[in-house]
Amino acid sequence: MKILCVIPSRIGSTRLPRKPLALIQGKPMIRWVYERAKQCQVLTKVVVATDSEEIRDTVTAIGGEAIMTDPNLQTGSDRVAAVSKLFPEMQIVINLQGDEPFIRAQMLEQLVDPYLKGETPEMTTLAYPLAPDKMHNPGTVKVITDLKMNAIYFSRSPIPYPRQEVDTLPVYHHMGLYAFRRDFLLHYTSLPQTPLEKAEVLEQLRALEHGHKIRVCLTEHQTIEINTPEELALAQSFPMG
Repeated sequence: MKILCVIPSRIGSTRLPRKPLALIQGKPMIRWVYERAKQCQVLTKVVVATDSEEIRDTVTAIGGEAIMTDPNLQTGSDRVAAVSKLFPEMQIVINLQGDEPFIRAQMLEQLVDPYLKGETPEMTTLAYPLAPDKMHNPGTVKVITDLKMNAIYFSRSPIPYPRQEVDTLPVYHHMGLYAFRRDFLLHYTSLPQTPLEKAEVLEQLRALEHGHKIRVCLTEHQTIEINTPEELALAQSFPMG
């Protein structure tokens, strides 16, 4: 199976300017993400998609591959889809956000595990057990699933409403990490935005609102995304694993 991993990385960030080039434990963030993705043996190709020559040069300086994309593209998924058009031989395309410097090779394998087993979900995503203190944090995206581990809904709000106590609930801490069948990725990025997507500012809701399924794969590992100066400071001492 041919699996393309695309790392969308743009220079503009309102909360943390020039985020991909911020140093984490001595290396630019984008270098951490690229090098850790390259450790995953099931990936056929890893490439950075960027609108910045500085980011491109940072990646190519370590022997990596980076492709310049249109700066007017609206989302990371649009940037990933644009790059995937250059590689029609690929069957599966991963969208690995450029602010995941603590990603592990095993997590990427868990993300594509259904495909490696011969299944053909339209798309998959990754999640891990939700810590109780994160339930009411709007910065933590929650996902609830059906009995077959397909996503029912993603939200920044606490879900579901606990009207009655239940021993275990299928609610998880969602990671912004996706794998797509290449044909579905191209279809998905052609779909119009949807009301819930706009309200929550969660683009994966577009797939659900248009009637598609997202398989939720679980991992025991936790990471931190880097979106604020406080998270960047925390990353300086976060274990690389």
